[in-house]
This record gives sequence, structure tokens and C-alpha cells, in this order.
Amino acid sequence: MNEKIQNAIQSIKSGFKVEEKTFRDESTLIISDDALVDICQSLRDDYGFNMLSSLTAVDYWPDGAPRFHAVYQLYSIEENITLRLRVPISGENTLLPTIEKIYPNANWHERELWDMFGIKFEGHSDLRRILMPYDWEGHPLRKDYPLGYEEVQFTFNAEEIDAKKPYVKE
Repeated sequence: MNEKIQNAIQSIKSGFKVEEKTFRDESTLIISDDALVDICQSLRDDYGFNMLSSLTAVDYWPDGAPRFHAVYQLYSIEENITLRLRVPISGENTLLPTIEKIYPNANWHERELWDMFGIKFEGHSDLRRILMPYDWEGHPLRKDYPLGYEEVQFTFNAEEIDAKKPYVKE
């Protein structure tokens, strides 16, 4: 593991309550939502993680508690190193603080998480849908979101599907 990443992780672990997980030489810090802004600020200013390369979420419904994890991928351009942050979020209170002032491109990433998962960002400058139509109800990447399903038509089931299709009656 890179010495810069080790220094950053040790500093963050000494100042905040953090759990570290390592898999295949990649480190992930599991942090609380109330420390998110301070940790991101420290990683950007003190350790050169100057780019939010991605922000996504994972839905563990119905098995896991907490239900969601927001996953932040931070990148240092000068050092060519990456550090991942995971923030557990309960299914009842899907609210995180925005990091838009630290990483301006978080604006679009946070809007996408709101649109697809229903995770709200407190203090966000323009939290509105970005992928789905404005009048869309629900959040399509949640595992409890109802699927619209139409069976694929093949030669062996064409008559069965054709019988179920609504046709205009004269």
C-alpha cells in the first residue's frame, strides 16, 4: 500500500471514529455521516485527494441494516492514488451532508443519488431530479422499487403473449 494513503488513513483514524477495511490492497474507510464533511476536507487539504471521482450507493434491502451505504471514491491526481469512503445510512433517515463546497462536482453525483436512491443531501444547492422526469414517483435503483415487466416474445411463446396484449376494439 502507498505510504501517502497509509499516512492519510492513520491521521483520519486518530481524529475520527473510523473502521478500515482492506481488500486486494485497496483501503476503504467506513465513516459516520456526521464526520463526512470534516474527513473529506482533511483528505483534500492535507493529503491531496483533490478529486471526487465517483459517488454511488448500495441498497442492502431486505437483508442488511443499515439499508444503504453511500460510496465516495476520492482520487489524488498528483500521486495517482485512490481512497474509498463508505457511509452507512439507515432506511428511515436517508439524509447526508453535502460535500459540494469541497468537491464542486459532487453537485451532479448527489443529484443522481437523490434521483435514483432517494438519499437526500442537506445543504445541497439544487437538489432535483437529474435522470428521471420531474414528475416521476419513486427511486428506481431501490431494491423495493416495483419493476415494470413485459415478457420477451419468442417463437415458442408468441401466441401466449399476443393473447395478453391489449388491442383496440372496433
